[in-house]
Amino acid sequence: MLDLGIIITNYNTRDLLRACLRSVYASDGDFTYAVCVVDNASSDGSAAMVADEFPQAHLIANRENVGYPQANNQGLRYFGFADRPQDARPAVRFALLLNPDTELPPEALARMLDFMAAHPDAGVAGPKLLLPDGSLDLACRRSFPTPAVSFYRLAGLARLFPRSRRFARYNLTYLDPDQVAEVDSVVGAFMLVRAEAVVQAGLMDEQFFMYGEDLDWAYRIKEAGWRVYYNPAVTVLHVKRASSRHSPRAQVEFYRAMDIFYRKHYAAQTPRWAHWLIVGTIAALIRWKRWRARLEQ
Repeated sequence: MLDLGIIITNYNTRDLLRACLRSVYASDGDFTYAVCVVDNASSDGSAAMVADEFPQAHLIANRENVGYPQANNQGLRYFGFADRPQDARPAVRFALLLNPDTELPPEALARMLDFMAAHPDAGVAGPKLLLPDGSLDLACRRSFPTPAVSFYRLAGLARLFPRSRRFARYNLTYLDPDQVAEVDSVVGAFMLVRAEAVVQAGLMDEQFFMYGEDLDWAYRIKEAGWRVYYNPAVTVLHVKRASSRHSPRAQVEFYRAMDIFYRKHYAAQTPRWAHWLIVGTIAALIRWKRWRARLEQ
């Protein structure tokens, strides 16, 4: 059994994918791993580049863009996880979802695996992600977007009061970015998941296309009794939105994901008046983003 199965879902980020794979294969440490690249019908030669330059990686070249969670599920199935959890026969101890717009320092994988070994209650862990300008990628540690948390974010209160434990819960900006913290979710750009947690929670929800699926997965993993940790002792570069900026669906999908997550996890316990306010607001945002996308075409 391998220690680590790395799944990289790619869409039109050939040069960043090359740099990511080079950093993965330059990793140091006493552990075994394999890489599965799932290319979502890129038009920039990404799949050919992987086949030519990284033949040691398993390549799945989709004929259409099936979305982020479905592509990651293809990689998870390659490593032995199954649609029905009871049928899973994982060939790895840990699965890592890794975006192609990340670059790893040589010790990153070994140190994250050491962290998981030191925290046997951890179902999921993620590192400190830094943007190219050196600032923190706020998505690398988050709370779940409950109706209240989402309202504070959309209303701008989280930005106005970044140190408030009430208003800044979505991105947890009141926490020290250099301290280990138990959080609700890390981001799918680097999401290290224990195989037992995947078996219990199942694969990613393919209702999502992009955005929200990592939050949903963390939610279900936590429901299964596992904890989620942010580990800033490991730092990883994240270019951020390198794939989504090529997709006109991206902004629409952000709000559609919000709608799916809300209906799946919170709608049942939300008062009817608040429910219709929430779904109406999300629907209006989706229509606005679609209108903006048409203007920009």
